[in-house]
Amino acid sequence: MAEPVKVDVINRLNRNLGLLHAGGQVTIDIVTPAGKKGKFRTTFIGYLPKQYVLVQFPDPNRLGAFAQYISQGTNITVRGLIEGHEGAVVAFVSKVRQTLQIPSRIMVLEFPKTVSLQSLRSTIRIDTDIQSKIKVKQDYWQAAIKDLSVKGCQLYIANGDSLLINKGEEVHIVIEQFHSKSNVKLGAEICNVKPQVDGLSIGVQFSKNDKDKILELLSLALVAEL
Repeated sequence: MAEPVKVDVINRLNRNLGLLHAGGQVTIDIVTPAGKKGKFRTTFIGYLPKQYVLVQFPDPNRLGAFAQYISQGTNITVRGLIEGHEGAVVAFVSKVRQTLQIPSRIMVLEFPKTVSLQSLRSTIRIDTDIQSKIKVKQDYWQAAIKDLSVKGCQLYIANGDSLLINKGEEVHIVIEQFHSKSNVKLGAEICNVKPQVDGLSIGVQFSKNDKDKILELLSLALVAEL
């Protein structure tokens, strides 16, 4: 019987974590016990193999009430774009071991058990809150893009209960301003329509012709705060 192939897990974890540069920008995702999500931009400091990971505490003014949940035992998701690797993301989930006050506010995270290397060109889906407009026939409706992937997105239209729209219908999405991007226009097709208590949730699939624009948006959305 052939010997099982041994995979050096620690070396692979170190290799993937090593793609994040000290001083580079990352985002952390926090979920409160009530299920509320927050995403905040901060700085990756570094790591000690098999021991811990150091991440700068986000700006307390931006954290607001989320600050109370960054404490020992809290699960934190960390994501960062890889410099020199277009459309690639390092991501891992880890527990907060402790927080430090000196020399600055720092989160000490447990060394992760898995570190994934993801491509924005795959099915990775990122939570967002991008203000946009959706053109249905000749009318424009204010909408918010609630999540985004290279293939499609979920739109929320407040007070959209009077909007008549069907699966398979072609629409256009306009993002007037999002970070460094302005007047971004995307073609899409309706995949599903779900009435909500105070609005309408719409799932769309993007036109393949707009893939480069979407990848640029994904790169920006990854480091944007919610």
